[in-house]
Order: sequence, then C-alpha cells, then structure tokens
Amino acid sequence: MTATQSIWAFTLAIAILAGWSDWRTRRIPNWLTGGGILLGLAVHTRISGWKGLEISIEGVGLALALLLPLVLIRALGAGDWKLMGALGSFLGPWMMLFVLLASIFISGFMAILMMVQAKRVKATLRNLVVLVRGFVSFGLRTNPQISLDNPGLLKLPFGVAAAIGTFMCFAAAWWSR
Repeated sequence: MTATQSIWAFTLAIAILAGWSDWRTRRIPNWLTGGGILLGLAVHTRISGWKGLEISIEGVGLALALLLPLVLIRALGAGDWKLMGALGSFLGPWMMLFVLLASIFISGFMAILMMVQAKRVKATLRNLVVLVRGFVSFGLRTNPQISLDNPGLLKLPFGVAAAIGTFMCFAAAWWSR
C-alpha cells in the first residue's frame, strides 16, 4: 500500500465511523476525533518527516479555524468541528477544503430533504430570514431560538455529510489519476 493509499484508508475509516456514530446517536466520540487528529499527525510525520507534520498541522488548523465561528454560535456541534480537524490532519489543507465544500453541499441537500419530509419548509425559511436579519444587524451572534440548543428544531447529522463528502473526494481523486 502506498503512502497516499494509507492516508485515504485512515481518512475513510474515520469518516465512516464518525458518520455511522452521528447517524445513530447524533454524537461523534472524542476518542475518534482526538485519536484521528493524533493519528493523522503521526502518519504524516512517519511518511514525510517534518514536512508531513507541517502539512498535517496546516490541515487541522485550517479546518478548526474555518469552522470555529459556527461552533461558537451553536450552528455546528463540537464533534463535527473536531471531525473536520481529524480529516484535515490526514488530508492536509487543500484536500480538506474540497472535503469541507463537498460536505457543506451534501448537508444542504440533506437539510432540504429533512425539512420537506418533516413538512417544515415555511418554518425553516422563516428561521433563515430571522438568522440573516440578526447577522446583518448584530453580527455573528447566537440566536437561542435557532441553535443546536433548541430541542424543537431539526438537527442534521453533519458527520454523515462529511463521510459522504470524504468518499466523493476520494472517488474523484482515485479516478482522476
């Protein structure tokens, strides 16, 4: 197995485990995300030395920095945030961006399906307008009625979207060789 194949194998394993856990329990365990970050750092260091460690740290840092504002306003769970950090530790900054973008598009599609299935299209669009107005007026702040803390709102398992996005990026990278 080549270094690239090893990195993708670990990345896919972590993404699939996280997606499965998020689907079943709506939680992604710390042992998986924290362990994934450490394993990504170790694998890259083993394969490419200091340069590999640097790429891995950049991937973790970029993922965590980009998504931190969403965690702070309770729009994204901490497990999802740490999962993207773990994936970034294996993929490095550039491929992590592709996986993140794919995951965002997939989660948007999942959100549309969920709100149509739950017959909550009007309520969701109304909430979206409230959020946008609040962000324009007051900046990026938490809205207690529209956050992960409100048990009455639909919650999307982002780990599932991240697993699908990771697999799609893997497939695209594999077949474009």
